[in-house]
Amino acid sequence: MFISHLPKLHSHFSIFYSTPKIIITSALLSKSKTTPVSHFSSVTAAANTLLQTPELLQTKNLEIEDVLEKPHVEISVEKLFFPPDTDVSSDSRPLSSRILKGSNIVLSKYAGNAQVEQAEFVKSSVDTEACPSDGLPEFALVGRSNVGKSSLLNSLVRRKKLALTSKKPGKTQCINHFRINDSWHLVDLPGYGYAAAPHEVRTDWAKFTKDYFINRPTLVSVFLLIDASIPAKKIDLDYASWLAENKIPMTIVFTKCDKRKKKKTGGKKPEENLQDFLELIQKFFQTAPPWIMTSSVTNQGRDEILLHMSQLRNYWLKH
Repeated sequence: MFISHLPKLHSHFSIFYSTPKIIITSALLSKSKTTPVSHFSSVTAAANTLLQTPELLQTKNLEIEDVLEKPHVEISVEKLFFPPDTDVSSDSRPLSSRILKGSNIVLSKYAGNAQVEQAEFVKSSVDTEACPSDGLPEFALVGRSNVGKSSLLNSLVRRKKLALTSKKPGKTQCINHFRINDSWHLVDLPGYGYAAAPHEVRTDWAKFTKDYFINRPTLVSVFLLIDASIPAKKIDLDYASWLAENKIPMTIVFTKCDKRKKKKTGGKKPEENLQDFLELIQKFFQTAPPWIMTSSVTNQGRDEILLHMSQLRNYWLKH
């Protein structure tokens, strides 16, 4: 199914997935329309220049040069994600110097205050109406059971047991809110696709999760977790399609990118599974949705996710 309109942020955030008003000139790009790893030069210098804006990145432990270099896959310009209110036509720096590592996301002027200083569990809710009513912006993590959702959440806040992980998939059965820096929420949603769960329970999980997506006014973006260590699954493709069709803002987070399959068994690399998944979902969107490669084992993608969340959050707060 082709979606004629891109997913858009709730109410005042509706331009998020619209095509940015930019002019791509030869000065911004290399000779090739694709920006391969070998073309990422002078990244640190460009990043340092970018950080001269005081309100941009204000962090203690997050090194900007570590998140603006050498993506693991080649990305063409038309497959990049430009955050709202991003203008590169007047910027003399190479566009490649503003792409977050292991992603297709361009860093915008709204990125800032990205580091997690404080995290605490707030409450578990069985429906949208019972969720916190403090009006703070929030990001929801959702994915197939056993995709590594709780592990990613713990990695983001640098705490091993903030979100309890379980060897039994499908353990999360409520909408769990965690307050970050007393200013925004991370939300852990029930995993989908756990076959051992009773049918009526799986139905209820899907119902109240989707109700949350549609009716939660403070939801800035859904972060859809996809296991990059295995081929694309139909249930994940269906979930991405549903989010797109219902115009729910989303970022795709590819997990377990540290895992390597042995070639003799026919397994693909995470980068290959990532590319396959993106090709399968491109029919749902007019332009590519944002995506990031991660690993809870190596913390790959942790800072990139926090930076991306910060630019979406800060734009949401100002508009």
